[in-house]
Amino acid sequence: MQNLKGLYVIADAACIGEDSIINKTEEVLTAGVKIIQYRDKVNSLDDRYKIAEELRRLTHDHECLLLINDDAQLAQSIEADGVHLGKEDGSIKLARKLLGDDKIIGASCYAQFENAQATINASADYIAFGSFFPSETKPNAPRAEIALIAKTKQQFNIPVCAIGGITPQNATKVLKAGADMIAVISAVFNASSPKRAVQEYLSLI
Repeated sequence: MQNLKGLYVIADAACIGEDSIINKTEEVLTAGVKIIQYRDKVNSLDDRYKIAEELRRLTHDHECLLLINDDAQLAQSIEADGVHLGKEDGSIKLARKLLGDDKIIGASCYAQFENAQATINASADYIAFGSFFPSETKPNAPRAEIALIAKTKQQFNIPVCAIGGITPQNATKVLKAGADMIAVISAVFNASSPKRAVQEYLSLI
């Protein structure tokens, strides 16, 4: 499986805006990001397809993984590297059947350790826990305990992604607990310079 570690940047159309998503994503790619997730809950299917195709081109050019949030069919159609699924985004097993064994499937386990076992049994390639800190994107998300990361890494051999309010000031807490990836959205894309924000995160990893 491809290298699932480091900074995991989520290009959220609602956060960035349709007019800026390509330019800002290209900016963070030039800073050295190697994992991008495209998340879009606001645009039409046709617009999502067009944006995803352009992101696929950019991520190829920068040798970066591209994962699609919640839409395995879109991931398949643009030949993305994989998909990320939430609890209401469809079955991991169905996504695996559609995408094949060589694609990445990640899944949100939120703040529950019990979700990790079921997710791993369903053949996910990585799991995500959060929110670990107050989050602008999902302010009402249940809070996850940092000890959840260490417990999971002790029991399972699977990459763990930490998400939710992770800043350069608190990122070391989840990294020291064993997080393989830290996922960020607004802390990068709402920064005055997304490129400098990425560089600050990368200096910690």
